Amino acid sequence: MRATITATSRYLPERVLTNFDLEKMVDTTDEWIRSRTGIETRYLVSEGEATSDMGTHIATQLLDKSGKSPEEIDLILVATSTPDYLVCSTAALIQDKIGAKNAWGFDIAAACTGFIYAMETASKLIESGRYKNAIVIGADTMSSIIDYTDRNTCIIFGDGGGGVLLESSDNQAGIIDSILHTDGSGSKHLNVPAGGSAHPASKDTVDKRMHFVHQDGKTIFKFAVKNMADVSKQILDQNNLTGEDLKLFIPHQANRRIIDAAAKRCGLAENKVLINIHKYGNTTAGTIPIALDEAVETGRLENGDMLLLAAFGGGFTWGSMLISWGDA
Repeated sequence: MRATITATSRYLPERVLTNFDLEKMVDTTDEWIRSRTGIETRYLVSEGEATSDMGTHIATQLLDKSGKSPEEIDLILVATSTPDYLVCSTAALIQDKIGAKNAWGFDIAAACTGFIYAMETASKLIESGRYKNAIVIGADTMSSIIDYTDRNTCIIFGDGGGGVLLESSDNQAGIIDSILHTDGSGSKHLNVPAGGSAHPASKDTVDKRMHFVHQDGKTIFKFAVKNMADVSKQILDQNNLTGEDLKLFIPHQANRRIIDAAAKRCGLAENKVLINIHKYGNTTAGTIPIALDEAVETGRLENGDMLLLAAFGGGFTWGSMLISWGDA
C-alpha cells in the first residue's frame, strides 16, 4: 500500500508587493533583488487574514476537486512556522472550519522543509492501513513575522500556501522514498528569537524587534546550496535513478541561485525544473505545494512520471522526496 496524491490546490492572497514597492520602504532596488534572488513580486494577506484562513481555502478546494465530503477526511497535517496561535493548532482550526468532524491532526514546525516532513508523516500513517484520506497543507503568513525595515529579510518572503489530498492506494503510484535531516545547531542562523518559552513576549522583546525573522544570509546560502543539492542527488542514487529519469523537479523556492545549483548537481535540464520564485517569493512551507498545484494545472505531470521534491529550512532542516505520479 502507498499514499498517492489525488488532488492538489493552492491559495495566494490578493495583495501584491512588488520590488518597486520595496524600493520605497527600504534601501534596495528592483535590479538588486532580481539579480540576487530572482524575486519580482510576492503576495501578502489582507488585514485579519491568518494562516488558518489560507488553509481553509486550500482544504475546501481539495474537497471540491476530489469529490470527498469533509466527513471522509481522517487526518489533517499543516506545515507552518506561522500558526494562528501557539496553543491551538492550525490543523484543528481548519478541521473545524471545513467540518471534518471525523479527522484529527496537528501542526509540523520544520520551516521551509515542513511540507516534505508532513508528507512523510501522513504517508506513513496511511501506509499503516488505519487511515485512508489525509489533507496535507503547507502554508505561511510570513508577513506576520517580517520586519519591513530590514532589507535582508523583507525582500525575500511572501504569504501563501498549497496542499494535497493523500489517499491509500494499491497501485504503484505514490510516495516512493524520502530522505529527511535535522541539525539543531543551525537554529542560531535563522530564527524568531522571542515569543516562545526561551524569551516570552515582553516590552523589552518588542522594543528589540525580537519577534521578527533574523537570519545570517551568507551562512544559510552556503548551507542550502550544498545540502539541498546533495540530498536531491542522494535520493536519486538511492533509487538507481538519474536526472534523465525525472519528469519534474520541484525545489523549495528560496533563491534562484540555490535552485540552479541543485538542478545542476542532479544533471537536470532547465525544462525539468519548476521555478516560480519570481512570482511569489519564499512562502516557506508553502513553496512546494504551490508549485505542485501549478504543475498539475499546466499539465506538466502525467501518470507514471517521476517527481522529485527537495527543500531546506531554518532549524536547520532539509530533505527530499521521490514520487511516482498517478491516480489511486
